[in-house]
Amino acid sequence: MDRRTGTSPARLGLTGPDATTTLRALGWWADDAPAPGCEEIMWALARSPDQDLALRAVERLSRTAPWPEIDAALRTDRGLRGRLLATLGASTALGDHLISHPDRWLLLADTPERHDPPPDLARRSANLLRAVGADPDAPAPGTADGARAGLTGPEAVAALRTAYRDELLGLASADLAAVGDPELPVMEVDDVAAQLADLAEAALSAALAVAAAEQDPPDELRLAVIGMGKCGGRELNYVSDVDVVFVAEPGGELTAPAAKLAARVMRVAGEACFEVDANLRPEGRHGSLVRTLEGHLTYYRRWAKTWEFQALLKARPIAGDRELGDAYIEALSPMVWQAATRDDFVADVQAMRARVIENIPTEQRERELKLGRGGLRDVEFAVQLLQLVHGRSDDTLRSGNTLVALSALSARGYVGRDDGANLAASYRFLRLLEHRLQLQRLRRTHLLPAADDTDALRWLARSARIRPDGRRDVVGVLVAEWQRNARRVTRLHEKLFYRPLLAAVSRLAGEEADAVLSPDAAKERLKALGWASPEGALGHLRGLTGGVSRAASIQRALLPVLLDELSHSPDPDRGLLAYRRVSEALASTPWYLRLLRDEGAVAQRLMTLLGTSALVPDLLQRAPEVLRMLATSSGVQSPELTRDPAEVSVALRTTVARQSTPEAAAASARSYRRHEMLRIACADLLGMLEVDEVCEALNSVNEAVLAATLDAVLRAEEDRLATVAVIGMGRFGGGESSYGSDADVMYVCTPAEGVDDHTAVKWSTRVVERVRRLLDSPSPDPALPVDADLRPEGRSGPMVRTLASYREYYARWGEVWESQALLRARPVAGDRALGREFTALIDPIRYPADGISASSVAEIRRIKARVDAERLPRGADRSTHTKLGHGGLADVEWTVQLLQLEHAGAVAALRTTSTLGGLHEAAEAGLLPEEDARELEEGWRTATSARNSIMLVKGRPGDQLPRSGRELAAVAAALGYPAGGDPGEFLDDYRRITRRARQVVERVFYGFGS
Repeated sequence: MDRRTGTSPARLGLTGPDATTTLRALGWWADDAPAPGCEEIMWALARSPDQDLALRAVERLSRTAPWPEIDAALRTDRGLRGRLLATLGASTALGDHLISHPDRWLLLADTPERHDPPPDLARRSANLLRAVGADPDAPAPGTADGARAGLTGPEAVAALRTAYRDELLGLASADLAAVGDPELPVMEVDDVAAQLADLAEAALSAALAVAAAEQDPPDELRLAVIGMGKCGGRELNYVSDVDVVFVAEPGGELTAPAAKLAARVMRVAGEACFEVDANLRPEGRHGSLVRTLEGHLTYYRRWAKTWEFQALLKARPIAGDRELGDAYIEALSPMVWQAATRDDFVADVQAMRARVIENIPTEQRERELKLGRGGLRDVEFAVQLLQLVHGRSDDTLRSGNTLVALSALSARGYVGRDDGANLAASYRFLRLLEHRLQLQRLRRTHLLPAADDTDALRWLARSARIRPDGRRDVVGVLVAEWQRNARRVTRLHEKLFYRPLLAAVSRLAGEEADAVLSPDAAKERLKALGWASPEGALGHLRGLTGGVSRAASIQRALLPVLLDELSHSPDPDRGLLAYRRVSEALASTPWYLRLLRDEGAVAQRLMTLLGTSALVPDLLQRAPEVLRMLATSSGVQSPELTRDPAEVSVALRTTVARQSTPEAAAASARSYRRHEMLRIACADLLGMLEVDEVCEALNSVNEAVLAATLDAVLRAEEDRLATVAVIGMGRFGGGESSYGSDADVMYVCTPAEGVDDHTAVKWSTRVVERVRRLLDSPSPDPALPVDADLRPEGRSGPMVRTLASYREYYARWGEVWESQALLRARPVAGDRALGREFTALIDPIRYPADGISASSVAEIRRIKARVDAERLPRGADRSTHTKLGHGGLADVEWTVQLLQLEHAGAVAALRTTSTLGGLHEAAEAGLLPEEDARELEEGWRTATSARNSIMLVKGRPGDQLPRSGRELAAVAAALGYPAGGDPGEFLDDYRRITRRARQVVERVFYGFGS
């Protein structure tokens, strides 16, 4: 279409009510078309990010003195048109600066100087030094005889501010030129960032010259400014804090003048150009602003944390005494490149990244270009971590610039070529959006406009030279590109670290093998990422990915994701070994790898489980179907993982009842129990069950297994000579089984008609012994040990008694501790009517109508004290022993049981076998203050959870919490403490909670202080 036909201001994007009037006043519009000679101006205006904003700025500029000259130049100077109109439509701040200093329009014109090489650091420094009246040819400020400004105070700040904005205007207009005219050169975002860093250096040199003129420091004082962060890496934003560290020589009495000089530099630069941030110095904002070189070295040798060495990766001298700055870098560089050997290296880096994400307000996380997932910081952290791992032995990687370092990592094979190129492209795209957002008002921001702010999104898209694609307008294309790049950054993180490891152990072809690590480099990377045995890990990777099978191919695709998840677990070594064993055991299960590949939640959850628990992989190899329960369509809950215990019990007994022999029935029951233990363990570790729900679920399964096996044995008997009931005792009777609990029981029988007691007892004993052997015999499935040692006379007494025998025994020989043991007695299997008769028999014994005597109370206390003294294992730590330690399970349980013996005869609600139930009823009856009940409950829950976690982590029962190391970290993670955090926090919490519970025990159980 001819440009002069069918064109209107609205068609060109000018929607302001006075657009046509303004255009005519400028002489750019006549009748219904652009004025002669103004067509190109109109189309350049149409391409501006915000046409109306640009036009208003032009109208304001036209009221200044040189407008006729500017107008004439715009009609003939293509470069000026593109640069000026794009800048005015992209940045209100730079538009205001140009209008305040209209002669600066020449900075945008196509003058002969523009065809020279772009301004370098020397030219920019000279310009800013001249602006404050300093000699650019003098020695650098901060050195002996260094340049000092001719201007000071507010006058110097104003001059520096204007000169800095002039430089910024020239750079931004060149950056935006291709927005206004696609034929003009495009500046790469990394070139813009490097020139911004140069400009910051120049501004700091000028600020130092001003500060030196004002402070008049001693001639012998030398001050160097070390650039950190983006300035140090020559990748600065348009608006950013400039991170610095100050080093001065000599120290002593010159330390104070050096600190005053540095503080004034920060203030001058802050008022004129940008904020100067010195919080990356040793000890942060609480540390000395200035230190000598030796002072810095002492700090980094003794106290520096891993992240501080990571920050030093970008350090370089940017102002002041260059010789001193170079000495600083040379002295600290060896420490930086040894940081990856520190024990806490990965944990520190991961924790730092996690803290950054956690500190983003929830409503902003999806719009954060810099700090959110898939944002700029993800790229920077990934690159820096790889640099620190491999830069120790490869000095080609030692660049403070993200893109330069990424290119080196790719060239040297540490990162795949395609991966490196894609990551660099995403990084440049995100940086471009960041630059454009900051240019608008020259404010520091990394936040995309809200999804419903289409005007702001359209402006951003146009300023970034995004065009509609035929299916979507510019807003749709922008949002799609942002999301695509964020996803790509997130996924490439996994490949960056782990794909080259697979190439190191596998024969990969084509582009899969474009990044190949040497075995030593692969071991270094694995060690840095948290593997204590890199060589073993490489062996597992070889075993998983070796060969040309379909399974090996799927493993190669899966492992980058899985290894990334494992690296965040408490024990990556054990997790990877477990994953290999599970994969080998399930090699013939057709859906196993497909499920991991297609269900991201399953893979993520499985790695969390394997990297935390030794019990889960042992159970999983023979119960793989539980993996399907790890899938979830929404949220974190999986209904299959949190089934109702009653429903599970019915299903188990129904399944077992179909078996034709007791052996088959017991095998079926034990297999079902394995499945259920695994399901409960997964739900527990994934935080889907409370501790009392875990205990209830485990107890219900154990009851069902015992009952179903007993039923099967009884069905196989040709003649039933007695009726048998199984009475649960201890935690089994209380419904509080843990993962490693035995089933404590007693047996009661009544003879069948015409059968004498002796024959009935003998027959019943043979039956229950067969049940015990079936449930405790060697088998691939976990045993359920059935323990009858709490029966009268213990191991010396008969295994089974009749009701009459129990009645006679308790009447003649029963002791107070046996009454206490009966508090948890509850029928769990066999004949229910007989179980109820037994309960009626023992109720007067365990719930005495008048309570118990003072001597009985003293006896119970004496027994408890002896148990505490004699049964605690040698070398155990009483403060962290979950069963016999202070405030542990025994303390709380004995306290509740004493209250029951004393008061359950009168308070019927206390007649419960549950510890927590007894606590609640004691508090409800006024026998225990509410606060004391809460302390005891928290102690019981904490100790029970910790005991369960020990079994989950170690794969075997245990009562003593680990003192340190990976097992302690795994126990803490199993209890919901953050992975990678300090497990000492868990120990502190455990000791605090159990100490408070113990204080209640001493008052209530022992009577101290009452």
